[in-house]
Amino acid sequence: MINPPNASFTMQDPWRVFRIMAEVVDSFEEMSKLGPAITVFGSARTPPGDPWYEKAVEMGAWIAKLGYAAITGGGPGIMEAVNKGAAEAGGISVGLNIQLPHEQKPNPYANRQLNFHYFFIRKLCFVKYANGFVLFPGGYGTLDEFTEAITLIQTDRIAKFPVVLVGSDYWSGLVDWLHNRMLANGLVSKEDLSLFHVTDDVRHAIEIISASDLKRRNAPQPA
Repeated sequence: MINPPNASFTMQDPWRVFRIMAEVVDSFEEMSKLGPAITVFGSARTPPGDPWYEKAVEMGAWIAKLGYAAITGGGPGIMEAVNKGAAEAGGISVGLNIQLPHEQKPNPYANRQLNFHYFFIRKLCFVKYANGFVLFPGGYGTLDEFTEAITLIQTDRIAKFPVVLVGSDYWSGLVDWLHNRMLANGLVSKEDLSLFHVTDDVRHAIEIISASDLKRRNAPQPA
């Protein structure tokens, strides 16, 4: 039997396209079955018992009670808490997990778990299948999802949906900087700063999203 040639060619860019296509198809097939959903972000480092962890559990429960699927990154911390709240309330609890060198391990509360190799496909699923974003206190990843969402909305690349920051004290420094630096220097418009909401009440956050969702569903459709 002739030995096959070196398989390193599968690591070359043209062949990566096939792996990307497979991950897109598989994830779209699963996510398209969810129905209305809300994506929640937050720190993987928030431990059980932390006030924000408990609020995230409450958030997951409210999402499920209002008939939405709860989508998270599938890891520990805030993600685990949201998945826990949704699962214990009898709802659809989705974890979009990705392998990382540290922190990211699948939590046991996601009753629908998808595993991703590519960050950008995972991020696409966060946005494509969400009726709104909720962001708890978090680090770079949470900040990345926030800025990406409002950029896509600002540039009309996606339909406008609610983006809610939970934790006014935590987010106040960023909000002040957006007003005092970006807006003051003419780098964004005043309307751009209305693309997100800030609240401390998890129920209020869900109400913002559900009210917007209802309005969008009842809007006249283009001919």
